Amino acid sequence: MAKFKVGISIGDINGIGVEVILKVLTDGRMLDICTPIIYGSSKVVAYHKNILEGVNVKFQSVGSASKAYEGRINVVNCWNENVNISLGKATEDGGKFAYIALEKAVQELKEGAVDALVTAPINKKAMNMADFPYAGHTEYLTKEAGQKNSLMLMVNDTLRVGVVTNHLPLRDVPAAITKDRIKEKIRLMNRTLKMDFGIEKPIIAVLGLNPHAGDDGVLGDEEEKIIRPAIVEAKKKGAMVMGPYPADGFFGSSQYTKFDGILAMYHDQGLVAFKALSFGDGTNYTGGLSFIRTSPDHGTAYDLAGKNQANPDSMRKAIFLAKDIHSNRKTYQEDRSNTVEKVDIEIEKQPEDK
Repeated sequence: MAKFKVGISIGDINGIGVEVILKVLTDGRMLDICTPIIYGSSKVVAYHKNILEGVNVKFQSVGSASKAYEGRINVVNCWNENVNISLGKATEDGGKFAYIALEKAVQELKEGAVDALVTAPINKKAMNMADFPYAGHTEYLTKEAGQKNSLMLMVNDTLRVGVVTNHLPLRDVPAAITKDRIKEKIRLMNRTLKMDFGIEKPIIAVLGLNPHAGDDGVLGDEEEKIIRPAIVEAKKKGAMVMGPYPADGFFGSSQYTKFDGILAMYHDQGLVAFKALSFGDGTNYTGGLSFIRTSPDHGTAYDLAGKNQANPDSMRKAIFLAKDIHSNRKTYQEDRSNTVEKVDIEIEKQPEDK
């Protein structure tokens, strides 16, 4: 059986992405569970390797993932020109080459050359300087998958927090909270928890938009007019979903521990709580896509770049999660296939009407 192939896009060359990738892959046991393929540049990887004390990594340059060697760290060279590395700074080159690496990685992911993609962090300012026309990885990958919607999901061993709106200015959030959008995110979360996390009957909590979930309309009426009706309709379609809950009390009272998934209305409502509870121990996952993509739960951390101080734990977890989801999807598809086959057999055995 072929070993799990994980593509890793290099991210911003001026940040800590390459550092955490190399620190994770220094552990030879990683090569026992996967074949890593880094999308970027051998020169850039070598540059970061040389400034990391105690990191002894050997890698193999290859033309594509199809030519990757098992038991080795592979680097697909996505460009040939020399690059100006400015550690700790947002630059046009940082965005440009992160974009080039991401495009190549996604192309091979869509072709099936790798089983999953792990994205090292990018910087939104640098990407904007390089004319990257998306708010972030999530939006770009959703478009590349040919889908209208996806689910930004933050994950650790016991906590899964998704958001209705992704990278959106807070002033624009209320207008973006619609019944249809909430229903679609509940649907995506329900399906993702079943297919990608192996939870047969997931229980989902939905948070309110306003303080105290609106306080019966005193602090806002979105809960009664939009969020609650969406929950009711999702229940009618079979989802086990509850809410809307006031976000502060929900997390403060540890009520979150009773649910398999939590749907927040906007980015910081969900991610502040998630990162306070598990920073460095979490993973960002894009649910609802035809392919698998994970990433660490941190950014480029320019203040740590080149100092050999970045913690690689979240990158390691991102690779492990990608592998687990790949396995879970296979099991889910096999189970569905067996169920359909069993139903077909039972139908064939039914006696004819007389």
